[in-house]
Amino acid sequence: MLNFNFEYESIEQDLVPVVGVDEAGRGPWAGPVVAGAVILDIETIPERLRLDLDDSKKLPSQKREELFQLLLNCTTIGIGISSVDEIDALNILQATMLAMKRAVEDLGRSPGMVLVDGNVLPNWSYPCRAIIKGDGRSLSIAAASIVAKVTRDQVMADLAKYHPQYGWERNAGYGTKEHKQGLVEFGVCKHHRRSFKPIRNILGI
Repeated sequence: MLNFNFEYESIEQDLVPVVGVDEAGRGPWAGPVVAGAVILDIETIPERLRLDLDDSKKLPSQKREELFQLLLNCTTIGIGISSVDEIDALNILQATMLAMKRAVEDLGRSPGMVLVDGNVLPNWSYPCRAIIKGDGRSLSIAAASIVAKVTRDQVMADLAKYHPQYGWERNAGYGTKEHKQGLVEFGVCKHHRRSFKPIRNILGI
């Protein structure tokens, strides 16, 4: 259940501000991986945000957009991106950790505690805690999941304007039937992750 329990634990230890961090785009065959970092003010968060925040994967796109705009207006947000080249050079896990680090640095404030979705923590000096399925347990992480997802979807929609054959504005670079058909007909472009097996198979490497 989504709540502020993890945040309250940190506040009681005077580990403030508390930052929620999550990523979007580890699984797609194309495009960057994006991380979001959010500082929610427990005392002033609008009631609508408190009630409507959820794991971004559970929300319809219009709802995510609305919540993203609310978050922009009333919270501190950081965004970090790791490029396709970095994903291929480092591997997707390390590129994700790098995007998370960049997102926290983008906040412009040093965190007292970072709550990270998942079971792996970036290599940084901040006090931090990994929370499995955190986007369904921590409101701060849920907010970060929305920031990451909406930002990445927009990146993929922008890339789709230059590469319309893959349907990225609809599939966000995931291995859907439409994307596969685009690869069959038009081949691989510079935004595909060459370190991912399906793309490697197409390239014969």
